[in-house]
Amino acid sequence: MTQHPDRVQDSSTGDKPLRARVKLFGKLLGNIIRRLEGPEVFRAVETLRRGFVSLRQQDDPDKRARLMRLIDEMDPKRLETIIRAFSIYFSLANLAEEDFLYRERRRQVTRGGPLWLGSFDHTVREFQASDVSAEQLQFLLEQVKYMPVFTAHPTEARRRTVMEAQRRIFLAAEPLNKGRIGREERREVIRQLETQIQVLWRTNEVRVTKPEVLDEIKYGLFYYEESLFTAVPLTYRLLEKAIRRTYGTDEAGRPNVRIPSLLRFGSWIGGDRDGNPYVTPAVTERACRLAMEQVLSEYLRRVHDLRFVLTHSSLMCQPTQALMDSLAEDDSISSAVFREGLNEMRTEPYRRKLYFIRHRLSETLNTVRRRLAGETAVLPVQSAYHGPEELLGDLYVIRDSLESHGDGNIAGADLTDLIRLVETFGFHLHHLDIRQESLVHTAAVAEILASTGEEADYDAQDEPTRLTLLGRLLTRDDFTCDIDVLSEETRQTLAVFQTMARLRGEVGGDGIGTYVISMTHAASHVMEVMLLARLADLAKLGPGEELEADVCHVRISPLFETIEDLHHVESVLESLLGDPVYARLLKASGNRQEVMLGYSDSCKDGGILASAWNLYDAQRKIIDITEAHGVECRLFHGRGGTIGRGGGPTHESIMAQPPGTVQGEIKFTEQGEVLSYKYSNVETAVYELSIGATGLIKASRGLIGQGGQDNPDFLGVMNALAEHGEQAYRGLTDQTPGLLDYFYEATPVEEIGRMNIGSRPSHRRKADRSKSSIRAIPWVFGWAQSRHTVPAWYGIGTALQTWHGEDPERLAQLQSMYREWPFFHSLLSNCQMSLSKADMGIAQEYAELCQDQDQAQRIYQVIRDEYQRTVAQVLAVSGAGSLLEENPTLALSLTRRDPYLDPLNHIQIILLRRYRALHAQGEKAEDPWISPLLRSINAIAAGMRNTG
Repeated sequence: MTQHPDRVQDSSTGDKPLRARVKLFGKLLGNIIRRLEGPEVFRAVETLRRGFVSLRQQDDPDKRARLMRLIDEMDPKRLETIIRAFSIYFSLANLAEEDFLYRERRRQVTRGGPLWLGSFDHTVREFQASDVSAEQLQFLLEQVKYMPVFTAHPTEARRRTVMEAQRRIFLAAEPLNKGRIGREERREVIRQLETQIQVLWRTNEVRVTKPEVLDEIKYGLFYYEESLFTAVPLTYRLLEKAIRRTYGTDEAGRPNVRIPSLLRFGSWIGGDRDGNPYVTPAVTERACRLAMEQVLSEYLRRVHDLRFVLTHSSLMCQPTQALMDSLAEDDSISSAVFREGLNEMRTEPYRRKLYFIRHRLSETLNTVRRRLAGETAVLPVQSAYHGPEELLGDLYVIRDSLESHGDGNIAGADLTDLIRLVETFGFHLHHLDIRQESLVHTAAVAEILASTGEEADYDAQDEPTRLTLLGRLLTRDDFTCDIDVLSEETRQTLAVFQTMARLRGEVGGDGIGTYVISMTHAASHVMEVMLLARLADLAKLGPGEELEADVCHVRISPLFETIEDLHHVESVLESLLGDPVYARLLKASGNRQEVMLGYSDSCKDGGILASAWNLYDAQRKIIDITEAHGVECRLFHGRGGTIGRGGGPTHESIMAQPPGTVQGEIKFTEQGEVLSYKYSNVETAVYELSIGATGLIKASRGLIGQGGQDNPDFLGVMNALAEHGEQAYRGLTDQTPGLLDYFYEATPVEEIGRMNIGSRPSHRRKADRSKSSIRAIPWVFGWAQSRHTVPAWYGIGTALQTWHGEDPERLAQLQSMYREWPFFHSLLSNCQMSLSKADMGIAQEYAELCQDQDQAQRIYQVIRDEYQRTVAQVLAVSGAGSLLEENPTLALSLTRRDPYLDPLNHIQIILLRRYRALHAQGEKAEDPWISPLLRSINAIAAGMRNTG
């Protein structure tokens, strides 16, 4: 949900250390370019850098013309090198900012006292100050589940190899943060740092081939190994430390509030088949097994290390009887664990127990690896773990025994970290959600019903008839179908459910997450999925009214994406939850209805104001409906990285949800560049997990009677603003002649499709330039590259101006909304970020790429006018003198980037012109411009910290 540096409050040193670090990185990069590419290339880079810096300070048409001539005279190879220089500079600047923010947080910790907003320390102190008792906090924490879901279909432009090189640079610079460092030591650190930057320079940051789904699966797994297996236990330690400090401990030294397992992770990578034909059932199966292999390997490594830590002798302490009993049970496999001649450690009970644990884990892991190799492998009955509960039982026995003889502090170290990991990740690592479009299910059901003689023309039936028919079939034990007579498409759809059923036996009930139905327009779309699940024995109703015999092993989440879909939320959910057959199956699955909300498509459809408000309003309606039906509800937020796709600072985004709609659990997608910015480094991953979890805890205070309520006057104003905003946005995107031509010609959106950054096509339908065909990700990406950033702000200025006009009382009401309402404050704060990333001067130069210049300039002027109107209105409502005045850290970050983005945008414009001219001539020879053009897209994304 965030793609920018967060606020750092009360900095005693300003950003001087950051500027010094950026300067050092830039100097080392310059040394490398001069040495490896030659002084002429270095001079060209410096000329462009200094020239555009000075132009930002004071425009000079003659200097600008000279710089443009310099760019225009460069051959493709020289341009490519120049682009790489700026791109790697941005990567280094991003690393410097990440390190600086981490150091600032550490500085606050060393000073003592309350920490930053969103920290566990600040949150727990705030709860105590609000008279939240230990018992209330305990109850609240036990309801909390914070669930980020990793997705692959958005455009993540960075390669894993590049991220690994960047991590090495981050670590190589760490010694420079010491308070005192000798001259020789500093020289050696800088030498090592320059070496790592040189490796990055020599590494190709652009993928040579388009990634396959398997590559994306491995890319998603990378973050667990790189940071999360370390960050998750550290996050729990920070929470426990905060609770100990504020709520104290009991006589045994344990915190008065027990820390439950509140983190969970999900993934769509390998399960999201909506529009991606490459996500087959076999791919889903492999994704689950690779996840199992990764998490079991981590447990095995940690158990191996624990054998050299828990070396307690039974001659020095008295283990519990429970531990000794468990060892007696393990004796049945001792001959396999302790081969002849191997020390069995009879007087070292913990080490002996860990050997048994290691053996069982190895047996489980080896079975998974054999399945990955294509073998039909069955878990050994006695010698393997069949689920995480068995492993946790053994770990709990060790922990309790250690605590019983005064070694609780030892149990609270590495052993507790392992327990936290197993509680969080189980044997499945993450819940793999499955997603498919509703039309696919409808087509499959229609064919199945026709083949069985149940309904010859299902497509022609109205909604009530469909629901009655589906409900009747779900109650029948004898309903089945002959797969051999079905089309390949329907067989593939059924195979997905069969794979889900089979994987339940391998990875357990938590391995497969939710089945998400995109483009849900009716309750029958959910019932169709339930019927397909029934054919795979994932759901079954008991005879008559024997509810205890009902079985449902599939959790279905309707996804409401467009503005129209959001308007239909009430009717769809009322119809679905009111269906007696569905109600029984839902109860059998746990009586929790998950509902997913799509931010990307709703924003592309109706603009940021209509999207944000309709999503807000829909959440309130969903909770009211589920409560009325006695059903628990979890909202799943389909957010992207950019503001135009629902992004924004994590903590504030959660706090800005409607009161009462966050009920202890929240699930949201982590997409595109957000993954690498949040989870590439352990330090940042801990911070992101912490501020997300605290946002969830605070937003769930209604569970302990401390929830708030919306001001009804504010709701009325937002209704009007959303209507004005949608009208303005649709006026541009749906009613302006030539707008789509402008988008395709004034942005590099078609060229983005040439990049090897994702397995999923950028359009739903090939050769279709309509707004409905292009996916939300390239829609946002294209506008961002050309510095328009239209989806994130267009319509807000008109809406604000139209509503308050010249009435000072109405303006004062908007200002009150900004001060008092987290939703409205977050909306306009995010808008300011996007306005800051836009540049109408550069956007006009992209507009000059259009063939019909009269039309293009008219459209550009409409966009520019709305931009200026939005800036003026947002500043008037926020009371600020400049954009991002409330967030100087972010303002400085963006300002620091602008002079380096300017030459990249100008280079990209020239490359687009040359690339398109060559292809307009029908040239079939090797295109010399495509490689530097694709690198320019990567570089601008790095500079803006945005892709899709």
